[in-house]
Amino acid sequence: MKEHAYRNLKLCSKDCLCLFVCPTGAADNETGQIDFETCIGCGACARACPSHAITMIPNKMPPQKKKEPEVIKALSHLLREKVEIIRYLKNLLDKTEIEEEKRLYKTFIHSERVMAEDLAREAGYMLPQSSNTHELLLKLKNNKEKEEEIEKLLEKLEVNDKEEVRV
Repeated sequence: MKEHAYRNLKLCSKDCLCLFVCPTGAADNETGQIDFETCIGCGACARACPSHAITMIPNKMPPQKKKEPEVIKALSHLLREKVEIIRYLKNLLDKTEIEEEKRLYKTFIHSERVMAEDLAREAGYMLPQSSNTHELLLKLKNNKEKEEEIEKLLEKLEVNDKEEVRV
């Protein structure tokens, strides 16, 4: 399986050892990310990174695992509940003046957001290569302001599950 390096900028400690071991110079660019086109997938940068900010990911993602419709419905229901909880917590955050309460609400919001992202991923909506994502992008394509960006995404994201994209 062919892979390429990916740098998590939040974990990067800027030790820059990856720059010295990368045989192609893919780790050395102005964005801080590793150049996918230049990376040969050798993994030298990932092994050299002291902060473990670089991981190797497959060039082509495996298809999404099938889930029963009841499971997807339950996941979607839980996701909607998480979104409502986040809205409620943000409302409380906006109303409080107490710093301890603000920190607490921000922590809860972050926690709920992480859980919501996991639920969305499990329901198949955060996998760029899934038919669910393509279906959503095709629906959003009707938004004239974003049509060009969505068209670019649709061109780049190959659907790798066997579902037909419906609009």
